[in-house]
Amino acid sequence: MRIRATTCLSLVLLLAACSTGGRLASVDENQVYAPTLDPRGESVDGLVVGHRLMAAGQYELALEAFTRAAGEHGLTPEVITSLGTANLALGRLNQSERLLRRAVEEEPTWAEAWNNLGVVLMERGQTAEASEVFRRAYALDNGESDAIRDNLRLALAKMENSDYGAGQEQEYALVRLGSGSYLIRRAF
Repeated sequence: MRIRATTCLSLVLLLAACSTGGRLASVDENQVYAPTLDPRGESVDGLVVGHRLMAAGQYELALEAFTRAAGEHGLTPEVITSLGTANLALGRLNQSERLLRRAVEEEPTWAEAWNNLGVVLMERGQTAEASEVFRRAYALDNGESDAIRDNLRLALAKMENSDYGAGQEQEYALVRLGSGSYLIRRAF
C-alpha cells in the first residue's frame, strides 16, 4: 500500500512539473523573459520606430527601421528623406546626399528635406550650393523655422568669410531637431 501511495505521489508530482501553467498559473509582473508574441496584435509603423530610434541616437537601428518602412509604404519622399537623414547621422554623406536629392526631386515643396540636403552639402564643403538650398528651404517654410534660418545665416557667413582655416571649420556641430531636421551650431 505504501508503494502505491509513493508511486501515485511521484506520478502526480511528475505530471505537475510538466504543466505549462494554464488558468491556474500566476502572472509575475517582474518576469525576466520576454512576453510571448500576440499574433493578433498590431505592429508599429516603421517610420515611427525609426524616428524614435533616431531620437535615442540609435542611427543604425533607425536605418533598418526606415528600410522596413520602405517595404511597407514604398519609397515615398518621407521614407527616402528618413533614409537620407539616418545616413547623415551615420556620417555616410555620399549616400545621404544621393537620397536627399532624390527626395527633393520627388517632393520639391518639402522644406525639411531641403534643409537636410543643405546640411549634407555644408558637411561636404559645398557652401555656395548649400546656401542656395537653405534659401529654398527657408522660402518653402515661409521663414517659420528658426533652424533653417540659422543654417542659412551660417552658410551665408561662411561664404562671405572665405578664408576659413582648418581650425575654424571644426567649430561647428550638427544638432538634430524634431523628427529629422538638423541645425548647424557653433561647438563650444
